[in-house]
Amino acid sequence: MFHSVIVSDEGYRGLNPVEFGFEECENGHFYGPAIRTYWLIHFVVSGFGIFRIEGKEYNIKPGEMFIIPPYVETYYKADDQNPWSYIWIGFTTDMPLPKALPHTLNLPDAAEIFNAMKNCEDFSSGRSAFLSARLWDLFALISGKEKKQGDYVKSALDCIHSQYMTGITIDEIATKLNIDRTYFYTLFKKKMGVSPKQYLLNHRMNIAASLLSEQNTSVSTAGYSVGYSDVFTFSKMFKRHFGISPSVYAKKEREHL
Repeated sequence: MFHSVIVSDEGYRGLNPVEFGFEECENGHFYGPAIRTYWLIHFVVSGFGIFRIEGKEYNIKPGEMFIIPPYVETYYKADDQNPWSYIWIGFTTDMPLPKALPHTLNLPDAAEIFNAMKNCEDFSSGRSAFLSARLWDLFALISGKEKKQGDYVKSALDCIHSQYMTGITIDEIATKLNIDRTYFYTLFKKKMGVSPKQYLLNHRMNIAASLLSEQNTSVSTAGYSVGYSDVFTFSKMFKRHFGISPSVYAKKEREHL
């Protein structure tokens, strides 16, 4: 079911709605590759699909938005088995949105705002003003999320420092933080200078090295203590990181004492 609403372009400053609609897509329904001349945000209510932009592909699930900037080629396609239904709004703006918006956002709380947008059909006049107000509500919610982006990195570091010994993965950390993995990677690397995966590996290896050299810990115990249940995998990762095996590393360090 495809349903679009006629929206008058009133030329509002700030956030100016130009298009609105919603759709329950058929299996495998796709759009593009195509280019828009205005911003377009889709909020996925149910189902799944993919979104491609600037050489990247994102798997989109319910509660997430995918964001199409003007004059950027994009492609999106509903899942073949469980196709998405979504609500979208198109708008123009004189605000510096490129710096504020990633390609996707996991923001389930936006569902209330997008569902409220459907009420625009109750307005024979003032429809554009009503949708503009809902857009401001949406960006207030997004801004609140953006102000917390620095907290994501701190929370990730706290998680790594307290759970490195459990075998936790970067995907699991991103899930705990309720953030898209690609966006998390970008935030973390910008703040820390290395990828979250590399930081986690460095942290594990440095602690293992300390256990081997300062605590006279066995290789298997050191590996298990930093999240490796398989001593062979640990030894391989350690040698790749330091250039020598953990047993040789421990022997050399003890010789220097």
